[in-house]
Amino acid sequence: MSDRSGEHGAPGLSSGGGADAGTAELADTPESWPVEGREEHFKGRIVEVRTDRVRMPNGDTTEVVQRDVVIHPGSVGVIGLDDQDRVLLIRQYRHPVGRLLWEPPAGLRDVDGEPPWRTAARELAEEAGYRAREWHTLVDVFTSPGMTNERVRVFLARGLSEIPEEEIDFERIHEEAGMPVAWVPLDEAVAAVRRGHIHNPLAVMGILSVYAARETGYRDLRAPDAPEG
Repeated sequence: MSDRSGEHGAPGLSSGGGADAGTAELADTPESWPVEGREEHFKGRIVEVRTDRVRMPNGDTTEVVQRDVVIHPGSVGVIGLDDQDRVLLIRQYRHPVGRLLWEPPAGLRDVDGEPPWRTAARELAEEAGYRAREWHTLVDVFTSPGMTNERVRVFLARGLSEIPEEEIDFERIHEEAGMPVAWVPLDEAVAAVRRGHIHNPLAVMGILSVYAARETGYRDLRAPDAPEG
């Protein structure tokens, strides 16, 4: 199957990648190199896997190379912060890495048309049993851009309150059953990240981002519905 879309970004036509390129505003920019062909290998419950044949620069000319791509619906994560500067973490079994990981509440963007912060609020309720009064965008990331298009937005949630038992209308199953919830002082969480004791990427990025945001009095946080670049 051939896909020639995006040829405006053909190799050799972009600006050079020198030290001064793009420094007027340090920001990632959209780019699309020509795809000469595509082979789809697998479609599962969450991800798809394909191989693209991409035309890329090679000296003064170009060449076609193969790149395996994992297609992912995207995710959200929530760093809950209380008035005592504690972050809310859950502990969840992750089969691919064979570990119990400390993580923020998180989940897939698997509801069509649902704003990401609404997805995050739902995950905060379902995984931790809390709701938040105040929401901000904390950080946007591509988790592993060399192999997947998964993008994650991590939110900061404050003004948290526990959801009364009689209002909980869902049941946790599988990995989510019996997950412990812990409130960890932010400084201790940062130290755990730096010691290599916390490995979940949303936890690492979120904890360090909240720590940095605290240094500026949370003045530069974006709105929960801020555009994704």
